Amino acid sequence: MARRTGSADLPLHSGRVPAWLGTRMATLGAIITQAIVHHYGRDEFLSRLSHPFWFQSFGAVMGMDWHSSGITTSVIGALKRGLKPLSGELGIYVCGGRGEHSRKTPDELRLLSDRLGLDGEDLVRTSKLVAKVDSAAVQDGFDLYLHGFFVTADGRWTVVQQGMNGDARQARRYHWHSQQLADFVDAPHSAIDGPAQGEIVNLTDRRAAVSRKAQLELLTEFGPDRLVTEFARLSTPEPAQGLLPHLIMPAHHDVRPKDVFARRLHGTLAAAAERGPVDFPELLLTPGVGARPVRSHAQGAAGVHGAPDRVTGPARFSLAPGGKVRHPY
Repeated sequence: MARRTGSADLPLHSGRVPAWLGTRMATLGAIITQAIVHHYGRDEFLSRLSHPFWFQSFGAVMGMDWHSSGITTSVIGALKRGLKPLSGELGIYVCGGRGEHSRKTPDELRLLSDRLGLDGEDLVRTSKLVAKVDSAAVQDGFDLYLHGFFVTADGRWTVVQQGMNGDARQARRYHWHSQQLADFVDAPHSAIDGPAQGEIVNLTDRRAAVSRKAQLELLTEFGPDRLVTEFARLSTPEPAQGLLPHLIMPAHHDVRPKDVFARRLHGTLAAAAERGPVDFPELLLTPGVGARPVRSHAQGAAGVHGAPDRVTGPARFSLAPGGKVRHPY
């Protein structure tokens, strides 16, 4: 099974790694990698990179701050530079990185696959799907900004990516490993390490299988036109009627029709419906389907089909519109 092998929570630190330290980290990282591959093999090196504690220790040995969020960026960048001249000898290649470098990962994987005779499109799909799982299927308050893809000459891989929570001044690192690849969206996480962050959407929980199935059925049975119409109807409060249950909510920042870009919502749903996803991973890979559409879709599936989306607590629908600093969008 494709496993997220662990994660790490780190304090955000500003600043940049000085050039002299970056050069030394690249040199030392390459030497340590050579020693591990020589003694234990490249599969063992990938396995170690996928362990959050080992990765943190590796960065400290290379000379980076022991607890900084920057350890992730600096280690991936140093290994990408240091291993490039040795990649043919070791059979280990590093793609992606931070910001714009992460967006180049698909092109790098395709070029590399052409040289090595690997299935480039499968690796690209893996890269995109791992990122979508940790940003849309699991919504824990951290926005991804770094994606490092380590792949060997025989197609095995490890992914190390990191998200940021600016309000909490924290970064969270996610580790994946290709060992026993089976399913990306049905309980792929072997460990999630860190302090509790409150209620989250977790559509990779096995108990959320009903929600994943229901979201696909919404596209095929309802279609984008009806979904947007139903969304608009639900956004319009109905007049209170005597003798019926009447809910009085406290004052807060309510969500109004003008706050919802119905045209954009319709376009995203139409694109998903036209693509005709046959399973939940394909739905996640639909262009434009990110965290907000997935959350809205999950809540729609809960409302229409009674499918749980693993948002715990009694106030399920209070989270339907999402929010920032506890105010709905």
